[in-house]
Amino acid sequence: MEKQIINTKNAPAPIGPYNQAIFSGNLLFVSGQIALNPDNNQLVLDDIKTETHQVMKNLKGILSEAGLDFDNVLKTTIFIMNMNDFVQINEVYGSYFSGDYPARETVQVAALPKGVNVEISVIASK
Repeated sequence: MEKQIINTKNAPAPIGPYNQAIFSGNLLFVSGQIALNPDNNQLVLDDIKTETHQVMKNLKGILSEAGLDFDNVLKTTIFIMNMNDFVQINEVYGSYFSGDYPARETVQVAALPKGVNVEISVIASK
């Protein structure tokens, strides 16, 4: 199996033993992103919409480094702390796609890294 590691300064550096993304064949597997600002490594937790925008910007930075964009995304997984935030997260999330939305699941969890409210991972294709 051939794989290509993708890392960029336009998204937060991994905070554990993983990479931002891995290409395997034509598929890009992007690790879950939280609302860490890659410029100063500070969390962006002003409100759920601002937090979700930062998550999506981080995903965009990784996709761009791989030569892709949100039109290439096939599947997303959204982990949220509070299902009551779903409508606002969904509104921000949806604004990053041009209409051909990917497959997705959204899961409420008990905790997320660094106490954030949302984490999103994606699978994309060349």
